[in-house]
Amino acid sequence: MAVKEPGARMNGDYVGRRTSFDTKQQLSEKVAAYVREGIMVGEFRAGEYIRTERLAQELGVSPTPVREALMLLGSEGTVRWEPRRGYRVVPLTPRDVSDLFDVQAFIAGELAARAAEALPDTELDRLEKLQADLEAADRAQLPEEVDRLNFEIHRTINKASDSHRMATLLNLTVSYVPLRFFGTIEGWSSASAHDHAPIFTALRERDTAAARTAMREHIRHIGDLLVAHLKARELLS
Repeated sequence: MAVKEPGARMNGDYVGRRTSFDTKQQLSEKVAAYVREGIMVGEFRAGEYIRTERLAQELGVSPTPVREALMLLGSEGTVRWEPRRGYRVVPLTPRDVSDLFDVQAFIAGELAARAAEALPDTELDRLEKLQADLEAADRAQLPEEVDRLNFEIHRTINKASDSHRMATLLNLTVSYVPLRFFGTIEGWSSASAHDHAPIFTALRERDTAAARTAMREHIRHIGDLLVAHLKARELLS
């Protein structure tokens, strides 16, 4: 089934959504991810009711996966069911966002520490080449390319940790982060370009403690930037 690619608005600024509803993930999970991200960037405002039929029409899907997604989000506390009225968006607070990134930082830091002991030199060389390309993309103001290279760098580090269950937990926390709006969040591209240096130094020196600390600081910095972005747009309660 062909699915529409709806756009999102943030305080009047149009941002093209790139959500892809493929068969690798259940459709209801894709819809849930779409709504989580929409809440984070203000497409769905605190207190707003999410109408099943309207969202299904917007996404070009049947109402069933939308209902399933809203039930999942309800169990997470992202939306709240109100009898005879529907699902309502729960307000998002600065602490909610900070807590999310604290958890992400803890897990990502541990994965980086384990990767420091396991990454072969050839992979370290490849990572440093990716980082050089990322910095060039940042200078050229190509946020989507920065995003792609950043994803590959973190994926490589996480995979090298050989900690599949922990990496899965990390992916669950990342699902709340508005990655498809990467280029709209001030400082995110440059943070990826500059925060990685101590991570790479620690990986090259096989220093597990330093790798853990550097990765945690990087993730928390990203979280602080997102909180500032959301506050500036009055999207936090």
